[in-house]
Amino acid sequence: MAKKIVNDLQLKGKTVLVRADFNVPLDNGEITNDNRIQQALPTIQHIIKEDGKVVLFSHLGKVKSEDDKAELSLRPVANRLSELLSTDVIFVDATRGEELEEAIQSMNEGEVLLVQNTRYEDIDGKKESKNDPELGQYWASLGDVFVNDAFGTAHRNHASNVGISTHLETAAGFLMEKEMKFIGGVVDNPERPFVAILGGAKVSDKIGVIENLLTKADKVLIGGGMAYTFLKAQGKEIGQSLLEEDKLDLAKDLLERAEGKIVLPVDGKVTKEFSNDGEIKEVSIDEIPSDLQALDIGSKTVELFAKELEGAKTVVWNGPMGVFEMENFAQGTIGVCKAIASLQDATTIIGGGDSAAAAMELGFADEFSHISTGGGASLEYLEGIELPGIKAISNK
Repeated sequence: MAKKIVNDLQLKGKTVLVRADFNVPLDNGEITNDNRIQQALPTIQHIIKEDGKVVLFSHLGKVKSEDDKAELSLRPVANRLSELLSTDVIFVDATRGEELEEAIQSMNEGEVLLVQNTRYEDIDGKKESKNDPELGQYWASLGDVFVNDAFGTAHRNHASNVGISTHLETAAGFLMEKEMKFIGGVVDNPERPFVAILGGAKVSDKIGVIENLLTKADKVLIGGGMAYTFLKAQGKEIGQSLLEEDKLDLAKDLLERAEGKIVLPVDGKVTKEFSNDGEIKEVSIDEIPSDLQALDIGSKTVELFAKELEGAKTVVWNGPMGVFEMENFAQGTIGVCKAIASLQDATTIIGGGDSAAAAMELGFADEFSHISTGGGASLEYLEGIELPGIKAISNK
């Protein structure tokens, strides 16, 4: 069933509650990356243009004590949002009460207000994170309609997304719509050939994703630390490389069920210490010395993966190919990133997390069809799980 989108709603004169994802990185109160704020702008600007009153909710970090409050205030977000919108954003340093209610009641059409960090409500019994019914109902009472544009928390059953949705007509914002179109499209109806690339450290983090994508994708390319559990399951000697011993039987089972769909590395960069400074060798997967560990895929694997990507019409990538934070073990991730970015006439999607960070750091962000703003949400969506935040959006 198709979901309502923000442009399906009549907004003029209405107080529009918007759940955004302003969970931005901070350093001494300074925002170090405003991408999530930038991604929220189209929805906010649309509501302003339609003469709605925009009341924004977001969490920031985890607030466990009174000491966390000062460090995790959304005031820096309000300041940055004011700059980006070229208008004063009203900031209310409260999550409930008379000050908040009066500020909202005093708003004019086209004005924007940001409520303090929703996680402030978690200090006293995790009311936000546990979707306290009274809190969701209270927040809903502050507005006329609700727009959920926070895909990054769509896998969470919180008061500020699902709780508010219970009481108000709810639509997806434009960012949420993009995520449903691209990530949801991969799960529901990918254009073929469809190639998935999975990396990261652990098989256990991505069991559900691998199992689901094996039923959807034509090929599943596996790199990163998780690849070595699969290689060990094939009987390879992997030296000191990352291994999840308790997942070996699962890896064997997945390889059997894959019937050739899973493609594993053929070489790797090995070293003695988990460090950027040690001696590095590039060796065949069949020749990893017993005292060394692989921290990146090798050049032949990059070539193999690029070959597997040729002609693909849909590509989804989640997880780096090695320890890309260390310059000497970033080449595999860079190589795969370049190979995907160079594809013509393909829908190319990064499923959030470290691979999204890598693409942005490497300057390839504009070369992809879509870079998801959700880490955990993207993974669960790729598993085929119905996300609470999306389920709660009203159907058309």
